[in-house]
Formats: sequence, C-alpha cells, structure tokens
Amino acid sequence: MSKKIKKVVLAYSGGLDTSVILRWLQDKYECEVVTFTADLGQGEEVEPARAKAQMMGVKEIFIEDLREEFVRDYVFPMFRANTVYEGVYLLGTSIARPLIAKRQIEIAKLTGADAVAHGATGKGNDQVRFELGYYGLNPDIKVIAPWREWDLTSRTRLIEYAEKHQIPIAKDKRGEAPYSTDANLLHISYEGKVLEDPWVAPHEDMFTRSVSPEKAPNEPEFIEVEFERGDAVAVDGKKLSPAQLLTKLNELGGKHGIGRLDLVENRYVGMKSRGIYETPGGTVLLAAHRGIESITLDRGAGHLKDELMPRYAELIYNGYWWSPERLMIQALIDKSQENVTGTVRLKLFKGSVTVDGRKSPKSLYSEKMVTFEDDQGAYDQKDAAGFIKLNALRLRLLSKQ
Repeated sequence: MSKKIKKVVLAYSGGLDTSVILRWLQDKYECEVVTFTADLGQGEEVEPARAKAQMMGVKEIFIEDLREEFVRDYVFPMFRANTVYEGVYLLGTSIARPLIAKRQIEIAKLTGADAVAHGATGKGNDQVRFELGYYGLNPDIKVIAPWREWDLTSRTRLIEYAEKHQIPIAKDKRGEAPYSTDANLLHISYEGKVLEDPWVAPHEDMFTRSVSPEKAPNEPEFIEVEFERGDAVAVDGKKLSPAQLLTKLNELGGKHGIGRLDLVENRYVGMKSRGIYETPGGTVLLAAHRGIESITLDRGAGHLKDELMPRYAELIYNGYWWSPERLMIQALIDKSQENVTGTVRLKLFKGSVTVDGRKSPKSLYSEKMVTFEDDQGAYDQKDAAGFIKLNALRLRLLSKQ
C-alpha cells in the first residue's frame, strides 16, 4: 500500500460476501468503514443490514430507498432507446451499477472518505462498471477490490473466514449455493454453479418473478400503457410513479410467464458467460414503447435510433454510463421522444406480449394516405413511377456492364 487508507465507503448488502469484505477491510487496511446499502427493489428487506453493520462496529451506516431514482433516471432513459444487449438482454444488472457508484462517491464526499470498495469479482463485468463509474465521477478516488487482493477464492473459504471472525451466516449460505443472483426492480439474474453448463436447462423452481408460460392463465389479459414524451406514466388509466409503474408491469408480466431469458453473453472482460434472467415488466415495457413509437416517430429518426441502439447498449453493458459518448447519444434519444405520447394496448398470454392497438394525438399514421379505397387525391399513385425510375438508375447502369 503506497498510502494509508483512512476511511472507505463499502457497497454493502449484508450478505456473506460483503460482510466478509467489511471485516477484511477493517483488518487489512485498519481503516474506518462506512457502509452503503441501496434499496433498488431487489425484493428483500435491506434494514437487517443496519443491525449487522452495527454489530461489526460500523459507525456511519447509509441505507437508502433509491427505487424511484433508479427507474426515473436510469431505467426509463435506457428504455427510451429500446436498449437490448446482443439482441435480447435488457441490461438489468448493468443499469443499476452507475447509480450505486454515484451514491458511493457522494457518500465518500459527505463523510470525508478517501476510498470506495465493492464486492465484484475479478472475472466479471461489475468490477469494470463500478470502477469506471467511480473514476468518472471522482478521478482521485482510491478503489479497493478485495476479490482481486485476498486469497479467499471459494465460498468454503469465505464461510470459514466468517465463522472464524464470528460473522453471522444465513443458514441457506452454509451449503454450496446452486447459483448466484442479482436483483433489482427491473430484473433478477441467476448465474454460476449448475448453470455453468449451457446444455443444462434451468430448473423451474429457480424462478421467482414469473410463472412458467405453461402454467400461466389460459385466457389472455389486455392492458393499456400510456406514454408521455417517451416515458410510461399510466397503466389501465391509472397514473403511477416510475417505480410503481414498473412494479405493476412486473406483476402483470410475471403472472403471464413473460420475460424469461436464457443467454450466453459476451462479457466485457473477454469470456462468455451463461445467465438466466427474469425481466417481466421490462419486457412488457419494451413492447409497449416500440408500439407507441411506430405511430409517433418519423422513419428517419426511428431508423437512426435503431442504428445507434447496439452501440448505446454496449456502452451501458461495459460500464460507460458516465462517458461523454453515452451522454451525447442520450441527448439525441431524448430529442427523438418529444412526440412519443399516446396509449398502447397489449395482449399478455402464455409468455408472450404483443401489441394489440395503439393511438396518439401526435400520430403520423394517416388512414387517408394508406387506404386501399378511393383516397380522393390524397396520394397520386402515378408519382411512384418517377420515384422508382430514379432509384433504379444506378441498378440499371450496373446491369449493363
């Protein structure tokens, strides 16, 4: 260590890994540890982390409900771009990291801490996401990544360390966990252990946010999602806050077995990884947003968005939320959403979500223009001949070679 750490802000869940990290930081760096626990809608109580941190001698404990900020300022901006990574992944883990990193840096400033720490391993993407966020917001911050320093290289060794230092362990952590999970209001992911073989199908009892499509209701359910300037604001006519709305869509989507994904993805660090994801509300929201854009967004604007989306998704997946290029693309996306206002009707049935209707006061769709009936001069079909000949000119010249 080139310089002694005085105080560190730890992203703390209260689970086995971060509790071991908390004690390890106290012993290894002989510094004061500040814990930060974020409620991002992971579906479990966060307050027990306070008692555990107090028991371990922590004096400054931050536990914050960030659900509204998470959906409003991170999930919704991402969905304005219809963002999916490698064609299918809705980036549930990726999009949570910049918010956690931001709050850690803010708490470090508030408490006078000179370092931050996270519990991400040295093999995954999260270490990159956290640390790019830290440095993007405070270039001088010191970062401690225990998994890249210590010799506690297995769950067994973590448990042994915890028992040696009298750190409470949840009973379900005493065995070899079948998989690891990450959860927030947008999704839950499952990775590792029995899922590491991409040929082995996930067991049905693993899923927590959705019923299997086979066991979903035998009758479809129709819902309406209302948008204003690209963001969903109401479900079935009821205005909801961002977090309330996503919670509602999770409930509806999960009920109908929507949003399951089995993916072998390409990690930023270079390896392939297999993950299982449940994103019921996000899957419904994506279908609804594309539905309202189909009648409110100009062709050129829509196609440009679709061209930029894979780049935008890659930036988020790789941890560049605070980069100038992500902010530039976001400004373009937000400009495109000025008239994306209206209502989409969706059909939820047996694992699928389909657009059943859409309407908007800003609609660019014209029945008068597209009708096969007499359009009374709204469109002169003879004009198409010149349009086609001009566009065919280069093809005709090529064919003569």
